[in-house]
Amino acid sequence: MIWLGRLLAIAAKETRQLARDRVTFGMIIGVPILQMLLFGYAINFDVRDVDAVVLDQSRTAMSRQLVGDLQATQVIRVVRQADSERELREIMQSGAAKVGIIIVADLERRLFEGDRPAVQLLVDGSQPGLEDLAQGLGSMPVLRRAGAASLEIPRFDIRTEYNPARRTAVQIVPALVGTILTMTMVIFTSGAIVRERERGNLELLITTPVTRGQLLIGKLLPYVAIGLIQTTLILVVGGALFGVPMVGSLLDLYLGALVFIAAALALGLFISTIAQTQFQAFQMAFVTMLPSILLSGFMFPFEGMPEFAQVIAQVLPLTHFNEIIRGVVLRGATLGDMRIPLLKLVLFLVVMFALALARFRKRLD
Repeated sequence: MIWLGRLLAIAAKETRQLARDRVTFGMIIGVPILQMLLFGYAINFDVRDVDAVVLDQSRTAMSRQLVGDLQATQVIRVVRQADSERELREIMQSGAAKVGIIIVADLERRLFEGDRPAVQLLVDGSQPGLEDLAQGLGSMPVLRRAGAASLEIPRFDIRTEYNPARRTAVQIVPALVGTILTMTMVIFTSGAIVRERERGNLELLITTPVTRGQLLIGKLLPYVAIGLIQTTLILVVGGALFGVPMVGSLLDLYLGALVFIAAALALGLFISTIAQTQFQAFQMAFVTMLPSILLSGFMFPFEGMPEFAQVIAQVLPLTHFNEIIRGVVLRGATLGDMRIPLLKLVLFLVVMFALALARFRKRLD
């Protein structure tokens, strides 16, 4: 039984090492809890309060009642009123609204005749999960006739904008750019400082006249080029294999990708200043990637998440980059239209780099 005693001794030694490694011990407990919260609570296909813009060409009590009844379903939330169809499409193109509602001028006549659509629903096909929402909204009995006990179902003309064929690949492939960049950029840089320390190179860097800022920026520059190459590769392959269109400006796309790549690298660099080993750095990078992928609207409707999950998603750079790349690639939006998510990315970049710079010292301890 000597061999059993030796095995138990090694197992006891490994257990003590795991107990002393706080990051690993935290991962043992934290990752299952995080996954249960994300999959069981934060991810929800029951979408509510989708931002909508209304063009009311009828401007009657009946049309106002129709809009009120549509909002009463809690499926949509009217955030803008448009004065023309052009303005409505510009609002949708900028991402300020994901559903457009056009109420025809002769609403009451069409309701009475019942042979022509009385309402046109435009749904943003660049976002996942919204087509089914529009179909469900179009079949809801939402309009009450004055003095009648029954409900009317107005005929809806539902159109999917920016993805008329309703192909999932068109929605997913552009968002894959940010997802893949998040995985590669954060992992690449999360071990940057730790790797130098473990290999003994940090001692040599300390003796050089290079400043902390120059050292950190210099470490990021090669990965910026790698990130742009990956962006090009995904878009080219996505266009060739899946027919993903490129509606907007390539310059706007690459400028937005450049900011996002820098933000992801800054996050990885900040992790690198916290981790003590490369294994710890990889663990921390994994913990940041899981919420980013699941809460960013990459596969699941952003509006389906509870408010606390949406607040967390607003902190994640991938959430804002998905808005930018889908807007530019599929809707033809400009960076001016995407200025709000772009500013959020810039803010994240500045904060993460400042934290990494504050934590990094040119010394071995």
